[in-house]
Amino acid sequence: MAMSEYCVGGGGGGGGEGGKEFTVTVKKVEVVAAALPMQDHWLPLSNLDLLLPPVDVGVFFCYKNPTTTRSTTTSSGGGSGFASMVATLKKGLAQALVSYYALAGEVVSNSVGEPELLCNNHGVEFVEAFAGVELQQLNLYNPDETIEGKFVPHKKHGVLAIQATELKCGGWPTLSLLTPPIGCPLLLRRDNHRHVSDDQCSTSRRPGSIPPSLNDMYIPVSMLPPPKQPQETQSDSKPEPESDHLISRIYYVTADQINKIQSLANSNSNNTVNKRTKLESFSAFLWQLVAKSAISESNHYYHKNGKKPIARMGMVVDGRTRLKNKSNKELMDNYFGNVLSIPFGEMSAEELTEKPLSWVADEVHEFLEEVVTEEHFLGLIDWVEAHRPVLGVAKVYAKGSVDGPGFVVSSGQRFPESKVDFGWGRPIFGSYHFPWGGDSGYVMPMGSPAGNGDWVVYMHLWKGQLAVIEKEAPHVFRPLTWDYLKTCHN
Repeated sequence: MAMSEYCVGGGGGGGGEGGKEFTVTVKKVEVVAAALPMQDHWLPLSNLDLLLPPVDVGVFFCYKNPTTTRSTTTSSGGGSGFASMVATLKKGLAQALVSYYALAGEVVSNSVGEPELLCNNHGVEFVEAFAGVELQQLNLYNPDETIEGKFVPHKKHGVLAIQATELKCGGWPTLSLLTPPIGCPLLLRRDNHRHVSDDQCSTSRRPGSIPPSLNDMYIPVSMLPPPKQPQETQSDSKPEPESDHLISRIYYVTADQINKIQSLANSNSNNTVNKRTKLESFSAFLWQLVAKSAISESNHYYHKNGKKPIARMGMVVDGRTRLKNKSNKELMDNYFGNVLSIPFGEMSAEELTEKPLSWVADEVHEFLEEVVTEEHFLGLIDWVEAHRPVLGVAKVYAKGSVDGPGFVVSSGQRFPESKVDFGWGRPIFGSYHFPWGGDSGYVMPMGSPAGNGDWVVYMHLWKGQLAVIEKEAPHVFRPLTWDYLKTCHN
């Protein structure tokens, strides 16, 4: 592939959105296949994988380059140290794809229209690029301008795409990965694994047993209204700067602020055993802020026909431990695929803002408590089976702006960032980049590279919602800056 260039806005290590332009040059695009040949075969997805929308999940990591100096890299890239890193990545990837062969396949439709994995060793698209900018000049607070489409590749084919980008002066290379949700568990697991549908995550019961609550959480896609026009027009022009639209931002939240929020969330509780967790407390705090944005005087979007807005918040629940028991522990430990459910709460935005944080945290705990059981996930498998081949989706994803704001909180606290070491050290920083489409927002808190209890929080919310969040809680949500990252590695 010929080299291509594009200019992107960046610059400014602070919280501002402006900055100088810089050029990202694609040097090479190659498809890396498994080191050993394999026979083509199909893998059906598990029932729980069929619940996830067709979106791609992006993650990116920034590394310090210990082998390259300023004298070994030209202004347009080509440092010998970076070339060695890329060669190591490609060799390791080809070897890993022998065992994790699903990542080298393609997602195709079967005879009834359901997605399946075609394991044909199609390979993984590997992009090598050079960015004429230094890491400390990147505005990481605003990944829409500096990360999207520049450091995180646009996947054209297959299950996984990877981009390795050398930065100016030979230092701080970045590595990005983009994959559908089915690929995420494969990326994080290094043990022996089973096929996608080889255990109880796909086997419905006979007869099935579906809790009525599942019909409130999930909806067949055939019952959804026609999709709205995408935010961008046919000419791919960006939304008007003043219009309200979904944007992405990255913040850091100090451990002290997280502890204060948790303390407030437990202020009315006499129960010292079942305290509200940090994630429950943080999510309740954020739910109140998003609700406040819906009723603010400057927000008229949800005040149609005089109706008061409803605020919805979903939370991603991991069911792997709920389905694990003595008889299937090894199967579940080695299973790859998603074992997730997304329950949500909904109530008047006014009520959410009027109640104390402890009351809202109790509401969060209540809707989570309903799904953290084996029976819930077994029932969810049965629900999918009863609706096949029509796919299902979480209602909170599909109803993001019907009559009020909606967003989903996940958790990257267990993401093994420190283990993403390919021989030149752990990342100095890593984050999700997940503008997942639809009208619902998405929030992903991760542990900070400081390792001191701080969080790094990726937020994909409406511009008006983030404006209210930054106005009401600037002491909590602080724009991620290079100065903060430096303190993490002192």
